[in-house]
Amino acid sequence: MRKAAIIGVGQTPVGEHWDASIRMIAADAVQAALEDAGLKSVDALYVGNAYGASFSSQSQLGALIADYSGLGGVETFTVEAGDASGGAALRTGYLAVASGAVETALVLGVEKSTDTVSTAHTRARNVSLDADYEAVQGATLTALAALVMRRYMHEYGVDLSAFENFSINAHANGGKNANAMYRNQIKPGAFARAPMISEPVSLFDSAPDADGAAAVIITSGERAGDLVPRPVEILGSAAASDTLALAERADLLDLSAVRASVYRAFQQAGVTHRDIDLFELHDAFTILSALTLEAAGFAERGQGWKLAKDGQIGLGGELPLCTFGGLKSRGNPVGATGVYQAVEAALQLRGAAGANQVADARVALIQNIGGFGSTAITHILSV
Repeated sequence: MRKAAIIGVGQTPVGEHWDASIRMIAADAVQAALEDAGLKSVDALYVGNAYGASFSSQSQLGALIADYSGLGGVETFTVEAGDASGGAALRTGYLAVASGAVETALVLGVEKSTDTVSTAHTRARNVSLDADYEAVQGATLTALAALVMRRYMHEYGVDLSAFENFSINAHANGGKNANAMYRNQIKPGAFARAPMISEPVSLFDSAPDADGAAAVIITSGERAGDLVPRPVEILGSAAASDTLALAERADLLDLSAVRASVYRAFQQAGVTHRDIDLFELHDAFTILSALTLEAAGFAERGQGWKLAKDGQIGLGGELPLCTFGGLKSRGNPVGATGVYQAVEAALQLRGAAGANQVADARVALIQNIGGFGSTAITHILSV
């Protein structure tokens, strides 16, 4: 395997794009990434998308977007792994370049969540759950998160306020991000008073689905330095899985796929926890953030919430999290989220994050999760 690096990034603002179709927002991100890299074409296009068929009544996104973006004829297809589809597309692009099969790949994540609303949106989302044992019984991802959060609170004796700093931090960072969906601040104490969606998961606890597209261009390490002044190397890439149905887990409070994928990525990259300057994790729910920190080895079991409580996750903290607002404030464009994470981490490592910049950032950890830990895809980026 040869070295691979990111040489171009592009993104659209995350939000409700009622006036644009899925192909239109995708093309905007594609063109932005091509311009950033100083390229007119690539050899392959890999599209991360979770719900194009159910949200937008559109599959075959690879061919559609390649044609609409002026990249007709390239190798292209769609990669699906639920909410981890963007991360899966990133890994696909990385493997294609690192293996030598492709010289330059464009990885795109795109989702048009607002093409369905209300109960139709929930039904469309539920195809990522176990159809026989979860979705058919009325379960939703939010309801499953609530079950796990309630168990965590009981098991470790913590109350709801223990989780609020995850959301406070996300909105503090998102408020500085022009591409974020929600730039409002959350005041201490407001978290516990927010309207409940599925108790104890509240409106301030759950990330909003949104429309958005993000893209990165990957090429070989040998070529990258000749094309851009500050390429971002992909040091590690790993994926792991756990049971799809939550009831099949041996331990509800252990995200084994998170732990396995982080371990493998660390082994590839040759880094340790002390080397990580920032972590773009999948904060779809605050309980997922706490459990991720524990499974990834940044906290002991039952202690993940303390990193937020003790103020260690801010831009100037020991482990900055969700530095552009994460899913909670930037918004969750589902199949595009993993690529947004890569774009944001690359901007940090380039020193181009503006008001969101983490000082002296050299190594970034990003992780995209599908379901409630059913799929975990981890990448380590560095300059």
